Amino acid sequence: AVVSTQSTGNMPFRLDVKFDTVVMNPPFGTKNNEGIDMIFLEAGLERCTGAVYSFHKSSTRDYIVKRFEDKNYQVTVIAEMKFKILQMFKMHRKKEVFVDVDFIRIAGKSSSNGS
Repeated sequence: AVVSTQSTGNMPFRLDVKFDTVVMNPPFGTKNNEGIDMIFLEAGLERCTGAVYSFHKSSTRDYIVKRFEDKNYQVTVIAEMKFKILQMFKMHRKKEVFVDVDFIRIAGKSSSNGS
């Protein structure tokens, strides 16, 4: 099953089903929504029996790796890339910026099969 949603604040609904794999592009958790990326990751992990794949600013890599390895998850940075962010909000001062981003895989110890 594929579920696609966009959140503009609090999680819009509650899912009581589990998925093999979760792929997400959460808000980066900066400025006025600090920590929201961790809320999304925790929600993804709660609903996942395999692995969560997620995009995060590279500058938060050490924090994410430590936070989830401390909880006995396996954390792997799969890819490093640049995201082009277009000017969408008043806080954006430039028409576009490029942000260093990691594509991260987080899985429980029992999920080391490459899900």
